[in-house]
Parts: sequence; C-alpha cells; structure tokens
Amino acid sequence: MVKRITHEDSACGVARPLDAIGDGWSLLIVRDAFGGLRRFGEFQKSLGLAKNILAARLKHLVAYGIMDAVPASDGSAYQEYVLTEKGRGLFPLLVALRQWGEDFFFEPGERHVSLVDRQAGRPVAKMRPRSEDGKVLQPEDTVVTMRPVRGGKRKTD
Repeated sequence: MVKRITHEDSACGVARPLDAIGDGWSLLIVRDAFGGLRRFGEFQKSLGLAKNILAARLKHLVAYGIMDAVPASDGSAYQEYVLTEKGRGLFPLLVALRQWGEDFFFEPGERHVSLVDRQAGRPVAKMRPRSEDGKVLQPEDTVVTMRPVRGGKRKTD
C-alpha cells in the first residue's frame, strides 16, 4: 500500500485542507452533520459505512477540529458529534460541490436532491467566485500568488 503524504507544510490553500477533509467519507459525514445527524449510529445507518471506518473518520474529524465529540443531549452515556466553527466553515464548499455535481453528474431530467432555502422554499442560488467589486470571475480572470505574512498566529480551529 502506498503511504499517504501530508500537505501540512504546503503553502497551497487547496492542498493543506485535504489532510483534514480529502477523504470522501469525511465529506459525507460532514454533509450528514449539516443535515442534523449527531450520533454514531445515525451516521452509520445513513452512510452504510463499516463501523471501524466510520469510527476512524469521526476520530480524524475530531482531531482536526472539524467536529467535537460531546455528551449526548439526552443525558445518556453516549456521545454525539457536532460541527465546530471550523466544520461549519465547510458549508460553502459542500454547496459548491453539490451544485457542481448537479450540473455534471446527472442526466437532463434525472431526479436528484437539491439544496433549498428553508424559508423561501426555492433552490439556493449558484455559487460564483466574485471580485471585491462583485464581478463574476472565471478561471482565466484569476492568478495564484504568495500572500504576504501579516503577523499573529494562524487560527487553528
């Protein structure tokens, strides 16, 4: 088996987070947490994932500060998994991934789930990268550059 490398020293904002969320199961766990699931058994039932793999993914998400393991809200001896601020910060990524999937992985007219504004009952608007003045940006309108260091420590959770 090939040893997985770490991106912890990468200066790239795409590469570094992959150590925390690069596994598809991890993103599906986070998706389900946004949907209100909190208990190990709920995640297991939703994903059909082997218990040992689910346990490892949850432990990983907790270790990276994406989820917290907290005492069960019903006072039982169980624990629940809740998204941290860092975990909730994944919401735009999941929305963008969902919208990309809807655009490119379903046949026209094929049924699929979609994200809807709870109050308005309408689909969520397409996510689009924008410049500071609001202009929609295309890939050719952007360039990756090294960002200058601005004092202080990096936020870790």
